[in-house]
Amino acid sequence: MRKFNIRKVLDGLTAGSSSASQQPPPQQHTPGSREPEIQETLQSEHFQLCKTVRHGFPYQPSALAFDPVQKILAVGTQTGALRLFGRPGVECYCQHDSGSAVIQLQFLINEGALVSALADDTLHLWNLRQKRPAILHSLKFCRERITFCHLPFQSKWLYVGTERGNIHIVNVESFTLSGYVIMWNKAIELSSKSHPGPIVHISDNPMDEGKLLIGFESGTVVLWDLKSKKGDYRYTYDEAIHSVAWHHEGKQFICSHSDGTLTIWNVRSPAKPVQTITPHGKQLKDGKKPEPCKPILKVEFKTSRSGEPFIILSGGLSYDTVGRRPCLTVMHGKSTAVLEMDYSIVDFLTLCETPYTNDFQEPYAVVVLLEKDLVLIDLAQNGYPIFENPYPLSIHESPVTCCEYFADCPVDLIPALYSVGARQKRQGYSKKEWPINGGNWGLGAQSYPEIIITGHADGSVKFWDASAITLQVLYKLKTAKVFEKSRNKDDKPNTDIVDEDPYAIQIISWCPESRMLCIAGVSAHVIIYRFSKQEVIIEVIPMLEVRLLYEINDVESPEAEQAPPLSTPVGATSPQPIPPQSHPSTSSSSSDGLRDNVPCLKVKNTPLKQSPGYQTELVIQLVWVGGEPPQQITSLAVNSSYGLVVFGNCNGIAIVDYLQKAVLLNLGTIELYGSNDPYRREPRSPRKSRQPSGAGLCDINEGTVVPEDRCKSPTSDVKDNSFSRSRSSSVTSIDKESREAISALHFCETFTRKADSSPSPCLWVGTTLGTVLVIALNLPPGGEQRLLQPVIVSPSGTVLRLKGGILRMAFLDTTGCLVPPAYESWREHNVPEEKDEKEKLKKKRPVSVSPSSSQEINENQYAVICSEKQAKVIALPTQNCAYKQNITETSFVLRGDIVALSNSICLACFCANGHIMTFSLPSLRPLLDVYYLPLTNMRIARTFCFTNNGQALYLVSPTEIQRLTYSQETCENLQEMLGELFTPVETPEAPNRGFFKGLFGGGAQSLDREELFGESSSGKASRSLAQHIPGPGGIEGVKGAASGVVGELARARLALDERGQKLGDLEERTAAMLSSADSFSKHAHEMMLKYKDKKWYQF
Repeated sequence: MRKFNIRKVLDGLTAGSSSASQQPPPQQHTPGSREPEIQETLQSEHFQLCKTVRHGFPYQPSALAFDPVQKILAVGTQTGALRLFGRPGVECYCQHDSGSAVIQLQFLINEGALVSALADDTLHLWNLRQKRPAILHSLKFCRERITFCHLPFQSKWLYVGTERGNIHIVNVESFTLSGYVIMWNKAIELSSKSHPGPIVHISDNPMDEGKLLIGFESGTVVLWDLKSKKGDYRYTYDEAIHSVAWHHEGKQFICSHSDGTLTIWNVRSPAKPVQTITPHGKQLKDGKKPEPCKPILKVEFKTSRSGEPFIILSGGLSYDTVGRRPCLTVMHGKSTAVLEMDYSIVDFLTLCETPYTNDFQEPYAVVVLLEKDLVLIDLAQNGYPIFENPYPLSIHESPVTCCEYFADCPVDLIPALYSVGARQKRQGYSKKEWPINGGNWGLGAQSYPEIIITGHADGSVKFWDASAITLQVLYKLKTAKVFEKSRNKDDKPNTDIVDEDPYAIQIISWCPESRMLCIAGVSAHVIIYRFSKQEVIIEVIPMLEVRLLYEINDVESPEAEQAPPLSTPVGATSPQPIPPQSHPSTSSSSSDGLRDNVPCLKVKNTPLKQSPGYQTELVIQLVWVGGEPPQQITSLAVNSSYGLVVFGNCNGIAIVDYLQKAVLLNLGTIELYGSNDPYRREPRSPRKSRQPSGAGLCDINEGTVVPEDRCKSPTSDVKDNSFSRSRSSSVTSIDKESREAISALHFCETFTRKADSSPSPCLWVGTTLGTVLVIALNLPPGGEQRLLQPVIVSPSGTVLRLKGGILRMAFLDTTGCLVPPAYESWREHNVPEEKDEKEKLKKKRPVSVSPSSSQEINENQYAVICSEKQAKVIALPTQNCAYKQNITETSFVLRGDIVALSNSICLACFCANGHIMTFSLPSLRPLLDVYYLPLTNMRIARTFCFTNNGQALYLVSPTEIQRLTYSQETCENLQEMLGELFTPVETPEAPNRGFFKGLFGGGAQSLDREELFGESSSGKASRSLAQHIPGPGGIEGVKGAASGVVGELARARLALDERGQKLGDLEERTAAMLSSADSFSKHAHEMMLKYKDKKWYQF
């Protein structure tokens, strides 16, 4: 992972748009050189940018709703986002343009529509009958603030309660207000002198739609008769009300209060509650009232035919339970279960078998929306177990610190990871199927395997199956398992660089073909893992310690530094394998008492059981040097064919042979240059004090000051404020503020020097000062010889220069195809091989599986190098610059990747000024330049990555991954790939009233709401009260719907709606003209009668 200089990033935000569009045509290859012309197939029309899907837990949730017939769950957030969940794999994300918080959601049950109420006092009607839901209508309240909404089942009239205590009624078909208003002063008793407070609850009596129960915050509840327009009963209690719920027979209701009590009322007995319960209150012996508790924020009252009713509530704990986790309480008969939650409860809903409120509810589950999780509780099983959540909502289980994305992986990878991950599953879940199962899957046009890897603050690494726009966790690796945990604060060794999250993952390097995995952590540690399906126990964890230090004692002799004790001098013939240590000496210090040779973390010295999956091959730690902590690792690469891992920081570079467990090279960055160093280096003054820890990975604040001898970000410039200064390749003075860090590493088989006649294994190293250096690798033959003979590494003397820190390197063959780094295909290491097999393998196994090894000697290659400012394509072995493109002048590139698309390859870049750009290869023609998103925080910079087939992603919030595509083909197929939220389902039959109820009355009373609320009886609402805004999801929204029957029907219905609306408008105007003519004639007639018998002088 790279740390970024925040000031520089924010400078990039203010920078103008990318300069790529104003560039002169890319420099053509030099005339006279014999580089053949490569036919490029990618054109601008192959590119288009669009968001595809968003995965993860909705960030900062604020509202919850469920459609019991469609079986769809909706979650609203504080940033105006809307997330809809159906069956696993059917998910949808929408956004309110205002970005205002969602305060309530109401489904039009089984209608394929949803009403959202926002904190800015707007109501929106969403059409869910299309794959990408859109707003059909909006209504903005101008004079009152919305506090509560209620939409009865199968009704088109939405009750809207306000802060002033009034209730307005909205027709959800036309999204217009009715003239019928329930004013607070009419609802409460006339003798009451004070205002009853905002509306906190509205619901109709389950048995009589004509009676509306209205809850005011102050503690007053009114049963309002809609027909007679007066209050039937008023119930008062001296504690504030938070929620109200009906018993399905409509004879009783329950209220939850701010003092932790529940009151149950008989509808016809308003004088006092039938029962008062304090679920968590300590009962006092002498019959006094129990002690007050915390408010009960919500209560639900659900009945079942076969047993006692359920009372389910959130909150209400006693005040002395300090530190107790938030709870959901389920009261069923005489038993009370208190279910502890990991986070605070935002809202909960009880899922019932019937959508009808006047029938036995038969509750079967409770969905609980927590601040950072979604939990579903099975009410039908003893002990109320939770359902196993099939949605990918655990991305943020520990904060994400880095991300990598791999499209078009080997096909056997996902099954292999799934099989080892299946053993990690927790037990004790409900046996039932996940009950939120609405909608239908899209048709997956993409069939290639995709894997996302996330690194986390607690040192865990998660592998996700991301194929066909879905996401599912496959396997979780805990890298912290190899280290000793400190028991308490005092016991904590004072060697850590960071105060918290010492195991946080910074960089992930993974080879999908060989399944080798390498991670670099924040405590300057590197761990190499090998994949195995067998369980093994290792007695001693293999580990190495490396001293990387930056020291120029003398300007004239930069080579003065002594070779560190653990490293091997360059070019030495026999690097001594270091015997694996159990753990380092912990109290090593230099002569002047400074901490020295001590790593930041302590490796376990007990045997380690390694489960199937990723198993530790080697732990490498950088150590303190002369009282200075090791600098964090800025770049990392692993190669399975060579058996090498390389990493660097702002002090230098180290190459380790993980097969022989030996350090092959350990050099300061300056020493890599040898005599070719273009910079004048200042001598470094020794600094003894321990500096404070660097900025955390999870939340880098704008004000973070990077301590001066902490390594700067790989993309940091010499001076924070001179970010736009062009870095010339001339000799410049480098102060210790901006040491040259290693920012890019790439193993390959190519031409190391100009004079080379054939490609050979080498390592290309890029630095933050725009230099590329090449290290030659001399590998012994394969088989047993590889373990016995040393690998010889030596700087080649080749130095290339670019403007801006180096980000990415890749190699093309003479036809312009990508030359992947060599790799060794995966095989099981923990199974003893038969002798014959071993022989076969020895003969068969090549050192490299890269196409370049079979190249003809005279064929050339191209190196593609991308820096923060420009890209260059360099012909090899001549090292001539064939093509060059200045990507940006005023900003800088945060991420550059060389990716495959439409049987070709291109360079994709994401700039700090928010532009996403692609360039053809090798000629670097600009193909796409789109302003996508400004870099508003470091999280985006840290997690943005491109991969093959036009896919990209980044962490859009601390809990969510946003995927996007820059491929025209994927954009076109996206509609097919998305799932359907709405599926035609029969509405269940209404409950049977029964013979006696029908004979003697007592069944549900229906109400003609149209007659009451329609314009003919209630008149028109005041125009200044609310403003109607037609939504963008009218005809336009449906154009995007799948051209199935539903789409056609929706189109026809909308056309009719629009036509009806126009006709309606015309009718209204005609009616208005008629009535004005009528009133004029009446007025004239009255005048005539008044003055008929008067003489002219009496006027």
